[in-house]
Amino acid sequence: MTPHHPNPAEENEEYFWRLLQGRRSIRRYQPRPIPRPLLERILTAATWAPSAHNRQPWRFCVVDSDGGKLALSGGMGARWRQDLTADSADPELIERRMAVSHARITGAAALVVAAVSLEEMDVYPDPQRAEAEWLMAVQSTALACQNLLLAAHHYGLGACWMCAPLFVPDTVQGILNLPETWHPQALITLGYPAETKEKERLSLGERVVWR
Repeated sequence: MTPHHPNPAEENEEYFWRLLQGRRSIRRYQPRPIPRPLLERILTAATWAPSAHNRQPWRFCVVDSDGGKLALSGGMGARWRQDLTADSADPELIERRMAVSHARITGAAALVVAAVSLEEMDVYPDPQRAEAEWLMAVQSTALACQNLLLAAHHYGLGACWMCAPLFVPDTVQGILNLPETWHPQALITLGYPAETKEKERLSLGERVVWR
């Protein structure tokens, strides 16, 4: 009987789809720190994303201290409570949302705040091209975040992409003492998973057209 020899190409493809389809938004983590070299490895993967003009407009701030996580959660939470109160949201709902958000942020082993910087992007005199340049920088940063999420999953970490900084960029910038040229876009929580998630995707026919 001829022995079966694994096909490296088939194994690589299987791993690729398992990695891609296995990533989930994880919000509960074990009380276990992430080694600094592993965080640096994941951030390195993020920086290998494509970017507009290859300017690499992404910037990252890593928060792994308890004090930093508490300050960020408290500051963003206070602003969110003000907004929800102004929206006449139910007080009990507000407090529930505050508690859930606080637990997610402070329960993570590390936070990565992703920001955009236009320092090295092109400058245009008209608003239309200026907006396009800004969007290219934002899209570039989002691509880097996807690399980061996939790398985290590859190394056995859970992660969750949160867009809360978009609503309170000045608060995030002030608490973390970020440069004025950094525009916060996302907050990614990281940690060793304490839960599992399953989620399906819509079919191509529901989201794709062919011309």
